[in-house]
Amino acid sequence: MSAERDFTKGPVVSNMIKFALPVLGASLLQSAYGAADLLIVGHFGDSASVSAVGSGSEIMYLVTFIIFGLTMGATVLIGQRIGSKDYSGAGAAVGAACALFIVVGILLTGLMELIAYPMCKLMQVPKEAMEKALAYVRICSAGVVFITAYNVISGIFRGIGNSKLPMIFVAISAAANVIGDLVLCGIFRLDSAGAAIATIAAQALSVVLSLVIISRQDLPFSLKKRDISLKTKDVGTILKLGVPLSLQDALVHFSFIAIFAFANTFGLAASAGYSVASRLSGFMMLIPSAVGASVTAVVSQNVGAGLYSRAKNALFKMIAIGTGFGIVVCVLSFLFAPQLSSVFTSDKAVIDQSSLNIYGFCWDGILTNTLFAFSGFYNGHGKTTAVMLNGITSAILIRLPLTWFFSVQSWGSLFWLGIATPISTVYGIIFYLVYYRSLKKKEPRLMG
Repeated sequence: MSAERDFTKGPVVSNMIKFALPVLGASLLQSAYGAADLLIVGHFGDSASVSAVGSGSEIMYLVTFIIFGLTMGATVLIGQRIGSKDYSGAGAAVGAACALFIVVGILLTGLMELIAYPMCKLMQVPKEAMEKALAYVRICSAGVVFITAYNVISGIFRGIGNSKLPMIFVAISAAANVIGDLVLCGIFRLDSAGAAIATIAAQALSVVLSLVIISRQDLPFSLKKRDISLKTKDVGTILKLGVPLSLQDALVHFSFIAIFAFANTFGLAASAGYSVASRLSGFMMLIPSAVGASVTAVVSQNVGAGLYSRAKNALFKMIAIGTGFGIVVCVLSFLFAPQLSSVFTSDKAVIDQSSLNIYGFCWDGILTNTLFAFSGFYNGHGKTTAVMLNGITSAILIRLPLTWFFSVQSWGSLFWLGIATPISTVYGIIFYLVYYRSLKKKEPRLMG
């Protein structure tokens, strides 16, 4: 069975939606994957357990975003070569990605084991939760190689227009993680350590089964043994495209770690409440994430084929579709924040704190569709440095200063920490619009 999609022909909108739905499904499963740890630990543990898993997960997301940013370099390169019908070149890019990320996975595993304690201290994890958070991070760090493998495999398939297999891979992992959480946390009462063990075991299972599934696929490229090497120019191209995105993702997420640290200063209930709100916020970002991934896949293929107007058409149509759904998500999140928070905990103080943060953050569910669509558009064009600059300046100049300011005020609360994010998104959209006008003057053909 082959599910690759050629985005250079046929209706743009229907092709994008068909690609985006599995991406959305995979993102939903990925969010459920992370939420399962918090929900199950919250049911069998206490507020300290919720704070520990929330804080620990935030640290591990930093690693995931670093890897995801790098793999986007491979996704764009493979997509452009598929679009230009250079199938042997696509195979060479896949081999270079495999070789590169074997090294990346090993290095990140060692690094995370070394910095687990400093990261927990940096986040100002409440002392009641510190030991549990540290156990969670150290155990999960042992599974970084599986996080890397999953993202590389998924990135390759997004590049060839196949979004269904990545959804299958994460579905396998999510199901295994829930079962592992229930057994290790519910039966054996291993608390945060049990959640971490379940997480890495599920990731390992997903990678093994995904390799079995891949071996049965008809792929539009052939991968030769000599292609799997660090001594190819494609490694440099992947790094050139991926490093700016990885750096941006790392710094942007680091700003969210800092925000988590600010939330932790409000006490244990606020720390646990922010942990819950972060999981719910992740669900709010599902549609924008699918929008961004879809635009990247479509634009990269069309840029490779020289169809620049078609690429621009995809951008604005996806902004309109994503924003419509984003409005619905925002309204529902605002109206039902306490009920949604109560899914994770029965502690009223934690529910109140979580709801406060959601009331401020939920507006980002509308705005981020435009931001992520533009990010996907520029990524597909290979303009990853601009995406990096936007992400970094948005985090460093707007979001972090605002959240710090709100956190030190006598009237500060998780509501104000939440509202800092949509404010920074407005800045990011303005940045992209200015950059779009600049490119239209300098490279009018490229902008369609």
